[in-house]
Amino acid sequence: MSKLFARHALLPDGWHKDVLIEWDAGGGIVAVGAGAAEPEGVECVEYALPGMINLHSHSFQRALGGRTEKAGDSKDSFWTWRELMYRFARNITPEHIEAIAAQLFSECLRHGYTSLCEFHYVQRAPDGAMYPRPAETAERVIAAARLAGIGVTMLPVLYSYSGFGEKALNPEQQRFRTDARDVLRIVEALEPLRDAQTEVGVAPHSLRAATVGQIQEVLATLPAARPVHIHIAEQMAEVRQSLDWSGRRPVQWLLENLALDRRWCLIHATHLTDDEVSGIAASGAVAGLCPTTEANLGDGLFPLEPFLAQGGVFGIGSDSHVSQSAVEELRWLEYGQRLWHQRRNIAVSAAQRNVGDFLWQGALRGGAQAAGRPVGALAPGLRADIVVLDDGHPNMFGLALDEVLGSLVFSGNDNLVKDVMVGGQWVVRNQQHVAQQAIAARFRQTLAELREFR
Repeated sequence: MSKLFARHALLPDGWHKDVLIEWDAGGGIVAVGAGAAEPEGVECVEYALPGMINLHSHSFQRALGGRTEKAGDSKDSFWTWRELMYRFARNITPEHIEAIAAQLFSECLRHGYTSLCEFHYVQRAPDGAMYPRPAETAERVIAAARLAGIGVTMLPVLYSYSGFGEKALNPEQQRFRTDARDVLRIVEALEPLRDAQTEVGVAPHSLRAATVGQIQEVLATLPAARPVHIHIAEQMAEVRQSLDWSGRRPVQWLLENLALDRRWCLIHATHLTDDEVSGIAASGAVAGLCPTTEANLGDGLFPLEPFLAQGGVFGIGSDSHVSQSAVEELRWLEYGQRLWHQRRNIAVSAAQRNVGDFLWQGALRGGAQAAGRPVGALAPGLRADIVVLDDGHPNMFGLALDEVLGSLVFSGNDNLVKDVMVGGQWVVRNQQHVAQQAIAARFRQTLAELREFR
């Protein structure tokens, strides 16, 4: 049995003092006791939090960072950014995918993420042929997660069409092409890799790229508890295209044609009517929000306040990885709402009036649900995924307990994450990832190779 003593720890019902956390050799928490005496020979920390879950990642896009911020000849949008992303994806190899993912995961860990959901759609070789091992690229991402030490939910993507009405894929989308049978083959190939740190679900890319019939075919075979993620209503152009095709908005169509429940995670869901907000909240599905990417791409703002008022469940993701910081996602989730409503302190409830606490705890619950893994809290039966804050940083001086998360999320730009444990293993110490140098060297070489292709 291994142990950690925290003078202050965030437990499911809030902050507690003098908490002894114990976990077994498999990395699962077996006991959490508050009001404990500090034992001899056990590491002691000041502030311990459950690690955050990143519920939406396209890891290969990390290598695009900063390279799409040059204006074109026409007004730029999500759609012009997408063309640049397609060109970048054209030359990426499985080796590149692994190296980029490892770099990303090490950065996510250093900023407090301990689990990640990979919405993975680069499945084929550059010529459009499936690799001899159909799960080749997904296996590479899982290998990177294991090297970095982050928990992962792999979500092979169903991606058959370029637009509503089963429009044929464009040439630049051929690397992403899968049908229902392809996705199920990949899921089956990944089955031996499932363990305490790795889960496998599926991700219909969007209603533009997959039909309801295909989605139902995949779900008929996928085990019932596995997570299902989908992009939905990210852009107004998508909403208009859906209306032209079906007479229904994307979320409206989804609610009417598929039985949404807690296993679903709706990514972005930016452009919603009041009825769609209510429908998502009532279904129990998670709203997967990625504020830094949604801002970077000009998507818009999710209607958070009415969604929360109806008991909606949310989580955060870093999507295209213009940021790898859980704090920045939560900060901009709240700040976007303040700008929209011209008020302050919006993400709260009757029971929790501290915005930082509400956001962190809410994102933990939604992220754990979306990941389909036993994470998201410091409690017996869950993974020993622990974030230790830097109590020596000036931002942490003289705080009351109910001010700690407010300071973490809303004060300054320094990274206040000091140490990170995943599954009972320390993967970040003193803000340095344990394999940082080797991972960075591979990433540097990968960038050099990719920049030969313009």
